[in-house]
Amino acid sequence: MAARKLTILLVDDDPDDFLLVKSALGEREKDIDLRLVQDGEGMLEYLRQAGKFKGEATPLPLPCLILLDLNMPLMGGKEALQEIRNDPSLRHIPVVVFTTSSDTEDVMCCCRLGANSFLVKPASYDHLVSMLTRLMDYWEGTVELPPECK
Repeated sequence: MAARKLTILLVDDDPDDFLLVKSALGEREKDIDLRLVQDGEGMLEYLRQAGKFKGEATPLPLPCLILLDLNMPLMGGKEALQEIRNDPSLRHIPVVVFTTSSDTEDVMCCCRLGANSFLVKPASYDHLVSMLTRLMDYWEGTVELPPECK
């Protein structure tokens, strides 16, 4: 039986960050289905298959991991994280905050809201590749994910 692609939802308003993450993951991973939404509202629409995602011919795959930026328009990362954790049908999805902020208050707030991890985006591409490689090693090789992610 062929292994399923691991669906990762990147929630980030910077399309350049999406391209960098896609490229960095592509250097190591061929079995990742990376999806992008640009704010917390778009993330919730994707997860709930509502708004612009409503009526898709095939249901969109639920992500096995969400990489969530904090500072975005419409609905920021903290509010989006709180919405996920308050929704019984979504709260099981691992959320890694992936942001430029290293502010202690942001880290503490996200931990209190139920983030699984908090990562500060590295300044160099090589560090990004290294960080994402370690992250994927952890989520694919160490953690037991729900059956729909296998």
